[in-house]
Amino acid sequence: MIYPDRLAAGRSLGGSLLHLRASDPLVLGLPRGGVPIAVGVHAVIGGEVDILLVRKLGVPWQPELAMGAIGEGGARVVNDDVIRHSGVTSDQISAIEALERVELERRQRILRDRPPIPLKDRCVVIVDDGMATGATVAVACEVANLHEPRSLTVAVPVSSIEALRRIHPLADETICPLVPRILGGVGGAYDDFHQLTDDEVLALLARAPGSGPGARSDPSDPAAGR
Repeated sequence: MIYPDRLAAGRSLGGSLLHLRASDPLVLGLPRGGVPIAVGVHAVIGGEVDILLVRKLGVPWQPELAMGAIGEGGARVVNDDVIRHSGVTSDQISAIEALERVELERRQRILRDRPPIPLKDRCVVIVDDGMATGATVAVACEVANLHEPRSLTVAVPVSSIEALRRIHPLADETICPLVPRILGGVGGAYDDFHQLTDDEVLALLARAPGSGPGARSDPSDPAAGR
């Protein structure tokens, strides 16, 4: 299975989440790549859309390989297996974390134009464009669980088997339609996997019902979430 782009993948993923429609779900996209997924999911199951800010801590000489992640509210997780096998030192981890903390704070300033939608007692759905190690989604789950949601679902269009195993104990439900035996990279599941800009993310959020300051666009509008 190859998805045309992230938005199409989100709409396809939404078909696996129809059982949540009646719960007024809060769909949280992980910027940047998870935001179009969230908008696509929302177009199918409704509810509200927001973001959950987290940053992957990449191995210095292989940035796409996550050795951990950090999130809003001081949350932090590490991938001990990756650290052990890569030989990353504690000083290198600290240096990468300091840089990513700066980027996390920058994204808060740019992408947060209002307080986050409260998660307490909501049916929360965390989505991203895929999971290789699951480190980023793991810290997102930890951040979300701090706010006592009624239920927590993790849904992604593609994932490695290992990442799903890592996430399973952190969420009430994990959904992934595409789990290849060997995942060469999340981008391989997409025709269009370009790196999104902050402006693209803001434009997507502005069109998603419930995601902007006081925004409530008509879900029946075919332009909504496009």
